[in-house]
Amino acid sequence: MKIDYILPTEIEHKSFEIITAELDSLGITIPEEEAPITKRVIHTSADFDYAKTMCYSQGAINLATELIKNGAHIVTDTNMALAGINKKKLASFGGQVHCFMADEDVAKEAKERQVTRATVSMERAAALPMPVIFAIGNAPTALISLYEMMEQGKFTPEFVIGVPVGFVNVEAAKELFLNSSVPHIINKGRKGGSNIAAAIVNALLYSL
Repeated sequence: MKIDYILPTEIEHKSFEIITAELDSLGITIPEEEAPITKRVIHTSADFDYAKTMCYSQGAINLATELIKNGAHIVTDTNMALAGINKKKLASFGGQVHCFMADEDVAKEAKERQVTRATVSMERAAALPMPVIFAIGNAPTALISLYEMMEQGKFTPEFVIGVPVGFVNVEAAKELFLNSSVPHIINKGRKGGSNIAAAIVNALLYSL
């Protein structure tokens, strides 16, 4: 393998050129509107499986970007995702990023009720007074809790990015929203993660 000496400012551009070329060689065509998001996910993970497993509800990208432009806030289920989201870009539209998972009162309430912190965090998020885009990259229980609130008529999320990673309830939790009327971007299967959730949010932000 030879080393390519590339200017730092050109590395990302070169990476996307490689991704596009490899997708072409695999015979994979991503719909034009979805391509910037799916390619950024591949760029983050170096995993081309996402070209086949990323799922977008009808009009999802347009709706998500309109929410952002109108000041929607982002709620994540990890501080890692919060750290990875471009908060300055989001703030330029009036939005903020929240993660309640590490809050002491959330941990205390979760222990008392014998539920996960993700459950309590989603309840806190549902009480926010502005539209929220949920970016879930770790906890399937976050998706399950959101769905249960919907079923109980307590709360319906404006938009869900559902890419938790793992083995327990991960695929089933994603299926809840794949089969719902809630606008969403979901990755089928076990793969995902906080970095993937942040990458999707950033791709939406950069499209603006």
